[in-house]
Amino acid sequence: MDIRTKRLSQLPKSVLGLLSQIDQLKGQWIGGAKLNSQVLGRLKRSVLVTSTGASTRIEGSRLSDEDVEKFIRGLVLQKFTDRDKQEVLGYFELLENIFLSWRHIPLTEGVIKQLHRDLLQYTNKDERHRGEYKKLENSVEMFDELGKSIGVIFKTTPAYLVPQQMTELIAWTTEALQQKQEHPLLIISNFVVEFLAIHPFQDGNGRLSRVLTNLLLLRAGYEYASYISHEKLIEDNKAEYYIALRKSQSTLGTKQENITPWLEFFLSVSLEQARRAIELLSHENIEKILSPKQLVVWRYFENIDEATAGEIAEATNVARPTVSQGIDVLLRLKKLERIGQGRTTRYRKI
Repeated sequence: MDIRTKRLSQLPKSVLGLLSQIDQLKGQWIGGAKLNSQVLGRLKRSVLVTSTGASTRIEGSRLSDEDVEKFIRGLVLQKFTDRDKQEVLGYFELLENIFLSWRHIPLTEGVIKQLHRDLLQYTNKDERHRGEYKKLENSVEMFDELGKSIGVIFKTTPAYLVPQQMTELIAWTTEALQQKQEHPLLIISNFVVEFLAIHPFQDGNGRLSRVLTNLLLLRAGYEYASYISHEKLIEDNKAEYYIALRKSQSTLGTKQENITPWLEFFLSVSLEQARRAIELLSHENIEKILSPKQLVVWRYFENIDEATAGEIAEATNVARPTVSQGIDVLLRLKKLERIGQGRTTRYRKI
């Protein structure tokens, strides 16, 4: 058994419980992901702004979400002379590309280096080392709300060992995700904690780790990652984020490896992300999710106990095929239940 598989083979009940809850919520999201593309498109745009603001602030940026929104909307009028704005633009464009093209972006060293190059494409200070592994030693620092460093969290892999360690990490992660012998969230968690321990680039590692997290979550089937900001949840729990990293990374390479603190943090954030995704499909938010004609079908059930598709079509003046589509959506969302089979099938509000 290799060291990474062994690391993930003996898990406490707390980790297993988190995985179970996330999987249950993921199943509930599947139906909602196909709803009202216009609404989901607006949500995705909002997440791009929120994630960009949060991820760059974790690393010391001072731009608020409102600042980010204004900046992105006025790109044609801006000159990128301010470092915060340069970093925001790089992150926004890269994450937007991930959201659009994740199905076609594999996890390889070449891709990771290209993503790093794209991330830092506007930052003048990073011109010499964009897309290249570090040549000098670096460390992980924590920043306060004003963007000031308040201390080194941990030291990272020496520069001369980076190529070998990255090759091994990427090869194991890719194979593990393909073989599916371990839960994908455990594999992704392990990748992130090791990537940050290696800190393979001179700068931009934290931001890139969160971009890669989005990529891996989407490729693993957690498509609600585009609609609920992983980065914002990290920012809201920044102290716990750094503590979990430090506790886990200090054990890597020792005889007592233990990344449980990181797994519990990462999975807790993933669970909250899943919960918020499901909240989008709740009764209070359903009008924001359903298309106009699907909403007519839903509102019909506010005043009746049960009905057939034909009765709904007649009462609402909505075409029968459209009624059937609306019913299918509401069944997937567990808003309706089916009673009986065939032409006499009736539907009842849950």
